[in-house]
Amino acid sequence: MFVKRYDEGDFLILLLYVDDMLIVGQDTRRILTLKRALGKSFAMKDLGPTKHILGMHIVRDRTKKVFWLSQEKYVSKILERFNMLEANSVGSVLPKNYKLNAKQCPKSEKDKAEMSKVLYASIVGSLIYVMVCTRSDLTFVVGAVSRCISNPRQEHWATIKRILMYLKGTSSVCLMFGVGKSVLEGFTNSDMSRDVDSSGSTSGYVYAGGAVSWQSRLWGLVNHRGKVYGSGKGRQRTYLDEEFPR
Repeated sequence: MFVKRYDEGDFLILLLYVDDMLIVGQDTRRILTLKRALGKSFAMKDLGPTKHILGMHIVRDRTKKVFWLSQEKYVSKILERFNMLEANSVGSVLPKNYKLNAKQCPKSEKDKAEMSKVLYASIVGSLIYVMVCTRSDLTFVVGAVSRCISNPRQEHWATIKRILMYLKGTSSVCLMFGVGKSVLEGFTNSDMSRDVDSSGSTSGYVYAGGAVSWQSRLWGLVNHRGKVYGSGKGRQRTYLDEEFPR
């Protein structure tokens, strides 16, 4: 991302990803000047107002000064690629009190052979991209299935399929941004030591005004001296009376 600021408060932002470019600015003349300058240095094609960028679809209503950011078409491609296009949709991404843990990983050679045929890492990668770009509601569950990526079992694969079924029913969900009060609000919560493997807590946040930033993270156990005794990767926990006084 390249940013050019002007004395009067105006700005230009240029976003570049391989051969895709997005230019944002308040002054159309400056945008056109930048395009002409770039066109002198390398071949480029002006596609006009952005409609698609990196799997995201942009819809504008200039009269109301709002726009929507959607990945509906990208989600459809994921469902088609992994043969879930005809699956039934579900209304929630996970059943209540559902837990994944390391003990569910395959132990027999038969289980490992069956799971080796599943494109687990590829599916998780696609879900991560959807979650990062537009779907903050997937943050927790995508983090959970990602921790099993090195040795998944049928339980993990069943969870993946449920996520895809949830996406099928909510593929049109999108982010909306527009005019209004310029107030950035933050929301956060924690499940308080609910991780089955490490007893760590998963906390999450979302900053909104149109969601602009979100995260879900599994934490280790930390004593009052700041030393980590457990983590989401399942390291051994140790409890000492002098460090955890009764």
